[in-house]
Amino acid sequence: MARQGVASMFALALLLGVFASVPQSAESIGVSYGMSGTNLPPPSTVIGMYTANGISSMRLYAPDQAALQAVGDTGISVVVGAPNDVLSNLAASPAAAASWVRNNIQAYPSVSFRYVCVGNEVDGGAAQNLAPAMENVYSALAAAGLDDIKVTTSVSQSILGVYSPPSAAEFTSEARGFMGPVLQFLARTGAPLMASVYPYFTYTYNPTAMDINYALFIAPGTIVQDGAYGYQNLFDATVDAFYVAMGNHGGSSVPLVVSESGWPSSGGIAATPENAGIYNQNLINHVGRGTPRHPGAIETYLFSMFNENLKDNGVEQNWGLFYPDMKHVYPISFN
Repeated sequence: MARQGVASMFALALLLGVFASVPQSAESIGVSYGMSGTNLPPPSTVIGMYTANGISSMRLYAPDQAALQAVGDTGISVVVGAPNDVLSNLAASPAAAASWVRNNIQAYPSVSFRYVCVGNEVDGGAAQNLAPAMENVYSALAAAGLDDIKVTTSVSQSILGVYSPPSAAEFTSEARGFMGPVLQFLARTGAPLMASVYPYFTYTYNPTAMDINYALFIAPGTIVQDGAYGYQNLFDATVDAFYVAMGNHGGSSVPLVVSESGWPSSGGIAATPENAGIYNQNLINHVGRGTPRHPGAIETYLFSMFNENLKDNGVEQNWGLFYPDMKHVYPISFN
């Protein structure tokens, strides 16, 4: 009972902004701002929550006008998505890309844009539009004098056909068809690849085959030995698997940004507030150190800010750090 009271006080302190300063250890961590809910606070309030909780980076899945107006002049770094439904137009038409940049980037000069993420987890035939769309958006930004904003895309971890051990990693045959041109573009322009990394899904696909502690960052020692590299958590193994697969297709110089990672608090196997808090807090504490193959900070975006009631029933509705009433789902510190 006393422990529960301490947790509640800690959560309240976080909400009220006790951790308002942005510490050095949190510079690699942002939070995705999903909007698939009918009961979410207005964007101006949400941006205040980012600031109060010391969250210095935000991922927007689409260029929401109210959110972009609210985040201007805050110093919060923004990843903005060019969503999948505009991908074909951006790929086919430099003029459409210029218009998109004019309306969604140039129109918000006070916003600290970091990346334009062209498409999110695109698969199938539409993935062939990725590289042409990225090229056209890149050219449009350059023409507008905004070439400091990097152009990238975000891929699903499901494009890894082999991920363990990391040294054997490879993309699926479908992904190999579009990842070559994407990685060539990123290497040429100095931009990172963004990728979703979800140990939760890997674990729950076959929970009897893996110790959950390996997924939650709390294994007591090395679980996977891969040559000279020892892996104590699944997050690092998946990130390094991406790097190996990228290197196989011309992307050895391309850095990886984790565009989504998290753990649900309800609705499925091992989905509890306790596990979600353990995973996300350990992730925050860990990403500044890097992986066995790639030491150094890993830019990472937690998914997500809120539980979203328009998502599918089950775990999909329960990834939030906050409930829509702005209370913490579990205590967490970006300190």
